[in-house]
Amino acid sequence: MAGAISPAAVTSTSQQGNQSYSFALASMTFLFFIMGFITCLNDILIPHLKNVFSLNYTQAMLIQLCFFGAYFVVSYPAGMLVKKVGYKWALVVSLIVSAIGCLLFIPAASYRVYGLFLGALFILASGVTTLQVAVNPYVTMLGNPDTASARLTLNQAFNSLGTTIAPWFGALLILGAATVAADGMSPDQVAALRLEEADSVKFPYLLLAIAFGLLAAILAVLKLPDLRDQEQATQEDATTGSAWQYRHLVLGALGIFVYVGAEVSIGSFLVNFISESNIANLPEAQAAHYVSFYWGGAMVGRFIGSAVMRYIGAGKVLAFNALAAIVLLLVTIFGNGHLAMWAVLAVGLCNSIMFPTIFSLAVHGLGKHTAQGSGILCMAIVGGALVPVLMGVTADSMGIQLAFALPIVCYLYIAFYGAKGSVPRH
Repeated sequence: MAGAISPAAVTSTSQQGNQSYSFALASMTFLFFIMGFITCLNDILIPHLKNVFSLNYTQAMLIQLCFFGAYFVVSYPAGMLVKKVGYKWALVVSLIVSAIGCLLFIPAASYRVYGLFLGALFILASGVTTLQVAVNPYVTMLGNPDTASARLTLNQAFNSLGTTIAPWFGALLILGAATVAADGMSPDQVAALRLEEADSVKFPYLLLAIAFGLLAAILAVLKLPDLRDQEQATQEDATTGSAWQYRHLVLGALGIFVYVGAEVSIGSFLVNFISESNIANLPEAQAAHYVSFYWGGAMVGRFIGSAVMRYIGAGKVLAFNALAAIVLLLVTIFGNGHLAMWAVLAVGLCNSIMFPTIFSLAVHGLGKHTAQGSGILCMAIVGGALVPVLMGVTADSMGIQLAFALPIVCYLYIAFYGAKGSVPRH
């Protein structure tokens, strides 16, 4: 397993350092929570800015393109940053950058320029990317390598807690400004309404900037274990080569690409899908509340999955969940009304263990190449940028319901990776 600790490394680790693992893991749960919260808030931002700037689905998906595109651009430099300054200070830097990105939403809203929103999102996502690159492998190394999948899945459950709360937060503070219909208004009144809608993002993102800043200050003074020496101490791999030589890592990177693409695509379209007249026919502010069921299912599933994978192989659980997601999406495409709505929301339960399981299976046995492998996997999160845009093009041309066929292709590959592709071959 990635980051496995040799006997020499164990004996050289102080008793105080070992005792600090539980505290360090507890500290990481807050980071997973804020990552989930800020990422899921995009699902509310998309329909909001779609109204403000009168965008089609493809244009609205540029939000996810800018946010998740940062993973492709920033992941490799973030991995180098972790090697240079260590996990703790990489986390501090990532939180500061995220705070700056949140603050940039204020001028973007004031000038009401879509491009400024996209730029602010990219900077925010750059900080979140660095956070991902550092925190995921860090958690896999904070304890017994044999339970790394279960440990990362448990921490990811707090990520899902953030994604569950974010839609309610966004519906209240962001979409609430869009509940007034513009029908019958004069052009000046419509312009004033759109300005009010744009301004509604200022307060929530200011709160988030403050939260990121406080977390950065707290982490800066905490004493967290530096596990870079333990990465180097592992004897599982040769002293030369790179993470790219591991087949299960490369296939896992593609698994992360399609998984994040599928999960983000579904979440991005939920508000508009539930608002459809043949589904639930709800106003967007009310439909946003149902997004919490999608992400809440992922949270519940991660707590369950963390326990299940202590007894059942992680690959088998991954393949089963992917096949279940395919069945639910078929019901979403060919069903109507509340049946289709609850089917797509239930996909969140299937998603629950996918990211942490794919990640931990992919970095298994990388040893000193763990940081590089983490950077590769986080680059693959760019799937959350590209797949939603492709789904937006499909929705514009074929309708939003048929567009859910695209995630089915993604889950087919994930089923393969869980069953066959995750087996290490050197």
